[in-house]
Amino acid sequence: MWRALRVAPALRGPAAAPSSSSCSSPAAMERAVVRCVPSEPKLSLQFVLPDGSAKHMQRDQTEPLGRALARIATNAAKGRVKKSKKARAEGEAEEAAALPAVRLFSHDGQAVDAEVPNAAAWQEGAVLHIGEARYRVERNPPALTELRLPRSLLAGFPVCPKVSAEFAAPQHCLFRWFREERAPGGGWVEEEAAAGRVFTPGNALVGLRLKLRCTPGDGAQRYGLPCEVESSGPVEAGPGACTFDARHLYTGRACGAGRLRTVSYNILADAYAQTEFSRTVLYPYCAPYALELDYRQNLLKKELAGYSADLVCLQEVDKAAFTDSLAPALDAFGLEGLFKIKEKQHEGLATFFRRDKFSLLSRHDIAFSEALLSDPVHAVLRDKLAVYPVVQEKVLQRSSVLQVSVFQSAADPSRKICVANTHLYWHPKGGNIRLIQIAIALSHIKHIACDLYPSIPIIFCGDFNSTPSSGTYSFISSGSVAEDHKDWVSNGEEERCNMPLSHPFKLLSACGEPAYTNYVGGFHGCLDYIFIDKTALEVEQVIPLPSHQEVTTHEALPSVSHPSDHIALICDLKWK
Repeated sequence: MWRALRVAPALRGPAAAPSSSSCSSPAAMERAVVRCVPSEPKLSLQFVLPDGSAKHMQRDQTEPLGRALARIATNAAKGRVKKSKKARAEGEAEEAAALPAVRLFSHDGQAVDAEVPNAAAWQEGAVLHIGEARYRVERNPPALTELRLPRSLLAGFPVCPKVSAEFAAPQHCLFRWFREERAPGGGWVEEEAAAGRVFTPGNALVGLRLKLRCTPGDGAQRYGLPCEVESSGPVEAGPGACTFDARHLYTGRACGAGRLRTVSYNILADAYAQTEFSRTVLYPYCAPYALELDYRQNLLKKELAGYSADLVCLQEVDKAAFTDSLAPALDAFGLEGLFKIKEKQHEGLATFFRRDKFSLLSRHDIAFSEALLSDPVHAVLRDKLAVYPVVQEKVLQRSSVLQVSVFQSAADPSRKICVANTHLYWHPKGGNIRLIQIAIALSHIKHIACDLYPSIPIIFCGDFNSTPSSGTYSFISSGSVAEDHKDWVSNGEEERCNMPLSHPFKLLSACGEPAYTNYVGGFHGCLDYIFIDKTALEVEQVIPLPSHQEVTTHEALPSVSHPSDHIALICDLKWK
């Protein structure tokens, strides 16, 4: 999915012309880079001796400075002796064998005492003397540890690099974008209008590769070595109009104070899109390249970024896609992501929240099977289910999870909200299993919203795999389900499971009951919902779903213009 490139800082002089990834430093006083982290017993010291040899030393933080300086002197002398072996004059060799004077001076010119511990001695701005050479100490300077560009680049779709840094933050880094010149053997031309972390190449760049130069910063006017990475392939033409383009007309701006835009979306895990069954039976109408994760991630990132959402709940999120693609991309648009993987699976749930609007107070994620077995909150349900061992075993075999996050409003700290996200069992005859799963979910949410954070409003998003006529939907929206509901025998008499259930919440489907949120060749129906606490929240706007014509332009979903077999639900909510 990504072009992965490690970066290693240069310690002296300008670097050679970069190939794939490189770093450079201005030629001034030599640099002595110190990495000193309180949680680690040793500090590291990197510098380049006058003979050109690079040194990387590890010293105990509590060691007296004098010992470290003595080791530096010994290393410097060894380097001079090695160099002198090539010299013919005996006098030169004797001179090289002498130990150079090595001292450390603080930023105000005072010599640092030899008994001062290393951790306290090597401070920012200090100057290390090795013979006649001078080195300015940089303590924990901003540094890039990884810089990546996605492998697939489409014209009209945002390119978001993955940036990993130490003593720096991506939002404080400087970014410069370049395009390849069309002439054979040509160089690179800077895209003057592109100065941010996200760059959207236009159609004029189709066929050209991109290069990114990133300078790490820490927000305190300290910058580290710039690093560069080139794309592995050229920008390719985009698919043209997408199903979400018209929806972006409603979401161009973020919601104001007291309002929150919420998205729920099953984005189709790569694990399910790339099987032979998917290609030949589920989605035979979809072009094979449009099922590739790299391609779909381009569409997803543009779609999600264009919704300007405050809360985004995603289902079927591949772990690698979250870490390497979605999280860094949405981070560039101000969203921070949380991930909960399914039991024994490679995909799970992701909840993103807008950093300048919310702060995360706590997380309360569970696996349904584990919670049912061990959490006292579910003791009553556990006892009821024990009467039906076949159903109980089936529930315990499922890998489904629930993601629950509690957020606090940045504008009004008295306002807190509980956001839940789930993906229930998928089988068409699994209505009884889904009822048990949703009962576990609502009991867990009750514990959080009634016991841990009394009276906190809730938003419950997900792919519930349940139509509006199902017992699960009825249970959530009405607060109860009867023991004789037809879904208790959804898989026949052998798996009959009759029990009344109830919950205390007043929940409303914020986006109503659309004709469908899932549209594939053999099925279409409404399976996804955003349930809200109607005692505390109200719907201000529901973003219209794509038209039926847009959905069926390429027969069904997914397609070259839509990245999933589901459709995102989007609504603007406001506090009552």
